[in-house]
Order: sequence, then structure tokens, then C-alpha cells
Amino acid sequence: MAGHSHWAGIKHRKGRADKIRSKIFSKISKEITVAAKLGSKDSDMNPRLRSAIQAAKVANMPKENVDRAINKSELNKDLNYFNIIYEGFGPEKIAVIVETLTDNKNRTASNIRTIFQKNGGNLGSSGVASHQFRQVGVIKIDKKKISDTDILELAINLGVEDYLSTSSQHEIITIKENFYKVKIGIEKKVQEFISAGIEWLPINKISLNEEKMKIVLNFLELLEDDDDVQHVYANLEINEQSEKVKTA
Repeated sequence: MAGHSHWAGIKHRKGRADKIRSKIFSKISKEITVAAKLGSKDSDMNPRLRSAIQAAKVANMPKENVDRAINKSELNKDLNYFNIIYEGFGPEKIAVIVETLTDNKNRTASNIRTIFQKNGGNLGSSGVASHQFRQVGVIKIDKKKISDTDILELAINLGVEDYLSTSSQHEIITIKENFYKVKIGIEKKVQEFISAGIEWLPINKISLNEEKMKIVLNFLELLEDDDDVQHVYANLEINEQSEKVKTA
């Protein structure tokens, strides 16, 4: 199985824990607010909200933060968020897809374009990079929640596209159209996920040497740090050595 290349799984530098925690809470809160604004406030009736709340639990986000984000959807009825996807090429011609959630399109476009330009990249038009990826449903589960045997049996019964078990987690990949059906099926056995959502899976991945890898990862980190950015995907081969480069 060719695992996905969502770079955010890489370990971050020491000393950035508080900043990372704050960023994660901010992004999850925004997603909760939008999900609650667009659908039911009842997570049992709103799959998007349920996924966001699950992500909040995994991140150890306080319940009051979750409730505040849901309430914000009612308090700011005139505030509209837009899901905008940006595509381009970063350093070393790495194909990049940036998913944003913003209340100010001009601000976000300017910020993303600046990050690309200052780091030797080029922001392109729609379709310039996405043809190098495919959208799939990805569900990650802590191995403590369910055994290898049980998750494998569940994956087969649900007809998922692919399955991978690592030392710490199970990863289920399904075609985009079957994502919610598979997610609901797994939720009957497992209540909490590490993450669950539609992601961009690179068709082919690029390997880089240590020096070039460090430059690309710094660029991706700058994108991820932007307040309007929810997810960053790249056709970059990520391995254990890459994590050492990142945390060095």
C-alpha cells in the first residue's frame, strides 16, 4: 500500500508544542463552527460536525472550546467561511495542494501566494497540481482501540480500498464516494478516530536528499502555520529519515 503524503504527520521541532497546540485548536474550532453553521448542531445528525468533534477529542481540546465553537455558529450568523483550494509547485517542483477555510478570500490568496513566491515556488491555477493526486477517504485509528484482526475483518466486510497497520495506528483508505458509509460502519466498533476525512493521495511521490528535504519541509510548515490553512498535501516521500531532518 502506498500511504498518503499528508505532511502534517511529521514530528515538529521541540519547543513548538504550545504554538502547535494553539494552531491545532484554532483550526479545529473553525471547522466545528463551519460544520455547525452548515448543518445540524447535533453531531449524530451531522457527519462533518461529528468528525470535527472527534478530531477535537484526539487533540485533547477542552469541551468548553468545542461548545464555544458550536455556539459561535449562532452568534455570528453574518460571518461566512469559504472552502478554497490552492494548487501549485513548491521548492524542488513538489506538487502542493492547500485547503483553506477563510472569511476573507483576498487575505488568504495574498498570504498563500507570498509564501509560494518567497520560497521558490509557484502558485498555479486550478488543476495545475491536482491531476497528480486523487481524493480518497482516510480513517486513522489508534491501535489501542481495536485489534489488527478485528480491524482487518471490518475493512474487508466494508469493502475498503486499502488498509495499513503500523506500530501505532490503523489506516483505512476508501474511495471518496464510500467514505461516509465506511466511516459509519467503523463507528459501530470504534467510537474515536485519530482523524477521518477526505484527503489528497499522491499518485507518485518524489524522494529528496536531506538538504533539499529540509527546504521543502520548511516551506510546507510555513503554509501549515497560516491561520486560514486547514490542510496541506504534497507528493513528497516522507519516511523516518525525513522526520529526523525535520526535528534536527
